[in-house]
Amino acid sequence: MAELMKVLGIWLGAYFTLSIFSFLYKDNPFYKLAEQIFVGLSAGYWLIYTIYNILVPNLFNLLFTDFAHNWLLLIPMLLGIMMLLRIIPSAQWLSRYPIALMVGTTAAIYMLLSFKSDFLAQIAATMVNPFKFSSPVDVVGTILLIVGVLCGVYFFYFSKKQEGVFAIPSKIGIWFLMVSFGASFGYTVMARISLLIGRLDFLLRDWLHIIK
Repeated sequence: MAELMKVLGIWLGAYFTLSIFSFLYKDNPFYKLAEQIFVGLSAGYWLIYTIYNILVPNLFNLLFTDFAHNWLLLIPMLLGIMMLLRIIPSAQWLSRYPIALMVGTTAAIYMLLSFKSDFLAQIAATMVNPFKFSSPVDVVGTILLIVGVLCGVYFFYFSKKQEGVFAIPSKIGIWFLMVSFGASFGYTVMARISLLIGRLDFLLRDWLHIIK
């Protein structure tokens, strides 16, 4: 029975993989079916995961075991219930308050985290002595980092027209920005290619047994 279920799982995986790949030709019913099943399974999985790994240990267990010290958890529970009222047309307006609170607090938290991790960390990374390193590679790399940051920031300085000698740092900043964008794009492409290789490996190794 276990072997049968394993074979069935491999064939289902191959079917859905090929159905997704069929979109490369054109939109078709096989792709739409695979897409809808993937979305439905993902939603169902995260619903069960949220209930048993977040709500049960962090809300229900605390309320039922020690309500006196955890009664404040009723507030987020109430906000969560109000958010679900969005599916009821007559009470839909109540969901705006928890959604607005969630969006505002999330934006504030991520703004603070980004300010610390991106802004301050980037500034601190450039405030180093490049000649303290013994390796020439480290020295050159640090100098390029400092020059790239300064020229990249200067490129976005629009209070004075960048012409003549003042245009040189701006042009250098453009080159550094293009290299940065190209590296980010290349990383994204490589990540997608890695996913493609994984699916092709599944098809050729587990399904067709062409490669060992």
